[in-house]
Amino acid sequence: METKKPFRIKSIAEIHRLMNLPKPQHPLIGMIDLKMLKYDPAINSVLSDFYVVSLKRGCDKLFYGQQKYDFDEGLMAFIAPGQILRGEENGIPHNLAGWMLFIHPDFLWNTSLAKKIKQYEYFGYSTNEALFLSDKEETIINGIVDNIRQEYHANIDKFSQDVIIAQLEVLFTYAQRFYERQFITRKITNSKILSRLEDVLTSYFNNEELLSKRLPTVQYIADTLNMSTKYLSSLLKQLTGQTTQQFIHEKLIDKAKEKLSTTELSVSEIAYELGFEHSQSFSKLFKSKTNLSPLAFRRSFN
Repeated sequence: METKKPFRIKSIAEIHRLMNLPKPQHPLIGMIDLKMLKYDPAINSVLSDFYVVSLKRGCDKLFYGQQKYDFDEGLMAFIAPGQILRGEENGIPHNLAGWMLFIHPDFLWNTSLAKKIKQYEYFGYSTNEALFLSDKEETIINGIVDNIRQEYHANIDKFSQDVIIAQLEVLFTYAQRFYERQFITRKITNSKILSRLEDVLTSYFNNEELLSKRLPTVQYIADTLNMSTKYLSSLLKQLTGQTTQQFIHEKLIDKAKEKLSTTELSVSEIAYELGFEHSQSFSKLFKSKTNLSPLAFRRSFN
């Protein structure tokens, strides 16, 4: 089956034209009410040239990216330019409510957000992890967004951009806080993810044929767990204080210790079995993690 190319939207004015809305108040920043959103069955995925922040309410289930989400609480999503937003499974729900905020990268030029916005990792989570909000949190977010809406609907002057940028920074900072709260409060789900990660790595390190070909990569682990590399690393930092790469190395060293203490294999043979092309690289990593060379570790058991 041929896959349709995503429909590319290059400007906020184009969004308004597609939805038969009046000309936008500002060419580089805008907002639409999701009640006015129209579904075109010919367009099942969209790629935009700007940042999109959305808050959706008013439907029971909704497919967003690769997962189905409940709408018992407010749900936000953050999409960076060039990311693909896929259509819903059964079109747009009739009772969908909320808003979508569009920010063209040109609006951020020569402002504090031009570089800082790339540091908000949740713009990379959009296809895997949306943000759930309590009623109180949603009120805070909506208040900030109302300030932005009022400002760009007012007469534009030399202060307009500064005021909107300041509000956007507050919005993104609150989103950062609420994401970290979400990491912490989803203890059961997060524990299951950590357990699955342990199982994936254990299975990988016990597969001699697979392991000898290459070391497990962060991308491989993230793909296996069906999440982005950035989200996985952020989650692990919250749960273990380690990045994904550090977590992989920890399990790798555990496996190396097992082989060094229970087999007669040489260091070079162990390095090869663990996916290293050069034993020196294995020895260097082992010593950096244990303060002992592989041979010194082995001798400690004799």
